[in-house]
Amino acid sequence: MNNPSGINRAIIIAHHQRAEAARLARIAADWFDAHGIERWMPSEDAEALELHDLAGDLPASAADVALCLGGDGTVLRAALLLDGSPAPLLGVNVGMLGYLAEVEPAAMEESLERVVRGEFRIEARMAISATLRRASGNDASGEHDLGPWRALNEAVLEKEESGHTIRLDAAIDGAPFTSYAADGVIVATPTGSTAYSFSARGPVVSPTLRALLLTPVSPHMLFDRALVMGEDELVELVVVGHRPVALTLDGRRVASLAEGDTVRIAPADEPVHFVRFGERRFHQILKAKFGLPDR
Repeated sequence: MNNPSGINRAIIIAHHQRAEAARLARIAADWFDAHGIERWMPSEDAEALELHDLAGDLPASAADVALCLGGDGTVLRAALLLDGSPAPLLGVNVGMLGYLAEVEPAAMEESLERVVRGEFRIEARMAISATLRRASGNDASGEHDLGPWRALNEAVLEKEESGHTIRLDAAIDGAPFTSYAADGVIVATPTGSTAYSFSARGPVVSPTLRALLLTPVSPHMLFDRALVMGEDELVELVVVGHRPVALTLDGRRVASLAEGDTVRIAPADEPVHFVRFGERRFHQILKAKFGLPDR
């Protein structure tokens, strides 16, 4: 087989509840077998889709390419599993919006052929890294520093109790910025600017940029705007007051925060790599997804 790309191992990551994802996973596995490429699925994916023979024990970081069958949520999970690996991710849209997917299901096998022949380019997208420092006495385990956790879209500090706002002191590069009284605060990447931050009226930012977006959720304060920061700026958010706060990254909850706990968020050292074919114009994708007219 002509394989100038040097791809010898592939992981298949699939949506757990969609029959189409299971069908495509089986087709992809057979395709990899026919082309002499070692392939496997995470055990939880294979179990959920009843594809038990495709389960493997290797971590995603051992793969040379990741085939992602699902919507944007599945892509976010794949990025988490890759954990900073340079392996590129090929997304096949088996979801609703599919901002992050590159191809539709009918083009999957042709796209795999192009990947193996090396006929693609890599698009690197900034991820973020978040760490938590507990205030003294807040963690029964005695651990003060937790993390780091990675995310492709965003880190969110938000209220745990309905009907109440939370208060967060924000600092940028060690200098106090302001105190937020809000339902929550989002720190998003450009990729995440079309996700939760967008629903909180944050700006849409081209994913080719490197920046951080600080967006309040339902703020109860005069300053209610999102802030766009440079890629090298460090955001620190400190919980003020007794109301509990949840910390989530790309929709997965990682910790419950108490008064005095500090979350530090900065660009991750390693980006997430995507397989792209030809030119990809973000504003045209945005236009298509939202049904924007020409005039």
